[in-house]
Amino acid sequence: MAVSVVIPTYRREQVLVESIRYLHALHPPADEIVIVDQSEQHDPGTAAALQAWHDAGRICWLRLTRPSITHAMNTGLMQARSEIVLFLDDDIIPHANLIAAHARAQAEGICNIVAGQVLQPGEEVLAAPPANGEFLFRAGQRAWVHELMGGNFSVKKATALKLGGFDENFVRVAYRFEAEFCDRATTAGEKILFEPAASIRHLKAGAGGTRSFGEHLTTIKPHHAVGAYYFLLRARHVRRRWWQMVLRPLRAVRTRHHARRPWWIPFTLAAELGGFVWALSLRLRGPKLVSAQAQDQASEQL
Repeated sequence: MAVSVVIPTYRREQVLVESIRYLHALHPPADEIVIVDQSEQHDPGTAAALQAWHDAGRICWLRLTRPSITHAMNTGLMQARSEIVLFLDDDIIPHANLIAAHARAQAEGICNIVAGQVLQPGEEVLAAPPANGEFLFRAGQRAWVHELMGGNFSVKKATALKLGGFDENFVRVAYRFEAEFCDRATTAGEKILFEPAASIRHLKAGAGGTRSFGEHLTTIKPHHAVGAYYFLLRARHVRRRWWQMVLRPLRAVRTRHHARRPWWIPFTLAAELGGFVWALSLRLRGPKLVSAQAQDQASEQL
């Protein structure tokens, strides 16, 4: 099955270039690589590499004027020419079988959404599931899951379009946008397969990406909180979600950081309040999904 890779990126430089080089070296490679770039500008070396690859047809380099993870993903989804769209982070080292594993799992026909394995820095594959039954995305066994990690998952383009793509009301850090997408998908009857053979190592680059919006422990801005509250206001399959909203501000300040620096507590609570108010206003407007007209136009590419 043909696979289009879509990589949303924001203010990433050499790590983005290296990630693309790793993807170009895979066998089999992706049928296309779509880079949805929200960066205002790049270092000369990064810009030159991206332009050269674009001119040679090795990537499709799209430029957007404002940062939004979900808008970038919707743009990439509609641009993709393949039946399968694989969304990846821009700071990764892919396993040699990444593309093949996603394509193989999708070809089995048992689901339309495949979640890949994600190894964070210092992590290795789990030989056995945790004793407490908690699912971790470094697991080594296949499993049916209810969520996925946005930096490594594939979905049939037709399925994603039918679901309306990704809700662009998830702004700034867009925390929990993947969970909301999965909630919508499972409500519509979709199943999500975790495939450990489709693996990446996430590098967690220290600059760019969501880190451009600051550290959640040391900001008064609601950029990190708004997505969490919006998800709880939108989700249908979350147990005790109203109770979770009540408890979230308390959990936000019950950290080692706040215990050692209690003067940050009022700032964090202000960020939580701002996030809730922002999320409520977004919820009242309704979800911002891919329009039916845009869905039809994107479907014509298949």
